[in-house]
Amino acid sequence: MIEISGLTKRFGDSIAVDGLSFTVPPGQVTGFLGPNGAGKSTTMRMIVGLDRPSGGAALVNGVAYAQHRAPLCEVGALLDAKAVHRGRSARKHLLALAQTHGFAAKRVDEVLGAVGLEAVADRRAGGFSLGMSQRLGIAAALLGDPAVVILDEPVNGLDPDGVLWIRNLLKQLAAEGRTVLVSSHLMSEMAMTAEHLVIIGRGRLLADTSVDELIARVVVDRTSVRSPQAAELRDVLVRHGARVTSEASGVLQVSGLAVETIGELARQHDLALYELTPARASLEQAYMELTDDSVEYRDERERSAA
Repeated sequence: MIEISGLTKRFGDSIAVDGLSFTVPPGQVTGFLGPNGAGKSTTMRMIVGLDRPSGGAALVNGVAYAQHRAPLCEVGALLDAKAVHRGRSARKHLLALAQTHGFAAKRVDEVLGAVGLEAVADRRAGGFSLGMSQRLGIAAALLGDPAVVILDEPVNGLDPDGVLWIRNLLKQLAAEGRTVLVSSHLMSEMAMTAEHLVIIGRGRLLADTSVDELIARVVVDRTSVRSPQAAELRDVLVRHGARVTSEASGVLQVSGLAVETIGELARQHDLALYELTPARASLEQAYMELTDDSVEYRDERERSAA
């Protein structure tokens, strides 16, 4: 478990993280989201002891990272995929980590196999693509078979097969009872992978909620209606104040009327319905609405429209 309590980080007069508090429990994938500059990377660096908090605490399984006797067995982290010795092979990079922490050499082969790098294990890491570097970083994070896994933008540089692989890996790690915290700007991936979300903006907590709960906050005034009598139904709905468009034969997109009202009007006029589906917001829509006031970097057109 990760416990963040009143966590604060100042850089001179700038506050990167401002009194942040949340908990990441085991057994599920928690997405860590926020606009650029929100403080996500700084928070993760404080969790693993790379930055010292100006205030508050970040605990992993009840203890600060630096106080764990075997940190790699407690926390596996990927914060920078290119933070490797460029002259070492993938195998030697992992072997160096294993030897400094007392892990058997066979564990290196196990994690190389787990991330699909067996064929390039003896190539220099400096020549790896970003996707291969991501896999190597994940192998290093898993080396100590940790109870907590923290990954910063792990799908960067991965091809579609790699994205599917990391999605399944995260779910597998959570199913094994591990604590999994992953940051990403890809809302489509978070929608398919994460069960819980922690969203921050300007260093402050904006939401600590499930994916479904966040999406449910956004009201979408649109209902998809399919009927063999679509033309007649359209006329009835328009007379009652609805805005109706048609994207395909027999299918109407209706705004301005509740789904219950649409169904009742169809019943009153003996019009058959094959489908009556209220639209649901996407995670991206919900995220954009929540973080709109926390975006620091806009281009001139966005500023003019705001």
